[in-house]
Amino acid sequence: MATDPASPGAGLVSVVIPTFNEADGIERCLTECAEAMRALGVPFELLVVDDGSTDDTIAVAQAAGDAIEGVRIEAASVNAGKGSALIRGMQLARGELVLFVDADLEVHPRQLGLLRETMFREDADIVIGSKLHPDAEIDYPLKRRILSQGYYVLVRVLFRLPVRDTQTGLKLYRRRVLERVGPRLLVKRFAHDLEVLVNAHRLGYRIAEAPVVVTRERAFPRVGVGDARVVLRDTLGVFYRTYITRYYDRVGRHVDRALGDAPGWRSAGPDGPPDAKS
Repeated sequence: MATDPASPGAGLVSVVIPTFNEADGIERCLTECAEAMRALGVPFELLVVDDGSTDDTIAVAQAAGDAIEGVRIEAASVNAGKGSALIRGMQLARGELVLFVDADLEVHPRQLGLLRETMFREDADIVIGSKLHPDAEIDYPLKRRILSQGYYVLVRVLFRLPVRDTQTGLKLYRRRVLERVGPRLLVKRFAHDLEVLVNAHRLGYRIAEAPVVVTRERAFPRVGVGDARVVLRDTLGVFYRTYITRYYDRVGRHVDRALGDAPGWRSAGPDGPPDAKS
């Protein structure tokens, strides 16, 4: 797809950072994200989307943002789940490319270069930073590795997704994918990433994976046994809406009709992604 250099967001990378009680690390996150983008030589914006933090995350982010050009902050009044913050980030991002980064920097945004290279080389619409890629370097507890591998098997059986890892917090999207997929989404917590990828895959968008370096930044993971049950429940919910009630197909028809009437879009059939006009 050719990009109109005069269009809003042309060449811009929106870095979306979901936060919840990240006061201790958000200043470092913003500083290092900005440094990584400058090193790559790309125009960027840093979009902090806070999910109802009860600590000083917002105040610290605002103070850090005063010294960094291009920082925007959106704050929710209540905690609704990471997926909710990511959906809001999709809505607010202005860039032609949208990069999602976790605030703990376990997967560092300096790896954007590899994701962009993979996107252009493979003509992909989405590139996932994968900790299950054969070339990935990870510092993860054995229990987390076993859970990740088990979830990959479950997702592969249920959805036939052509990826090994749906949950790593570094993902690069073309804006057009999020415009089409975003209005279909319901999951507000940990299975949000899966819901996005299932919808994108069924719409015919090309998904690629790139190896990442993962470092352990927290002594204990935030996802516990109770959260694993929520992930399983939401995963089965995505399956139910995809193949039983066909919810995404029904909602999607309205979304696609609206996009087909929007500037910069051509109408497309129900099974294939629309292309932006050159």
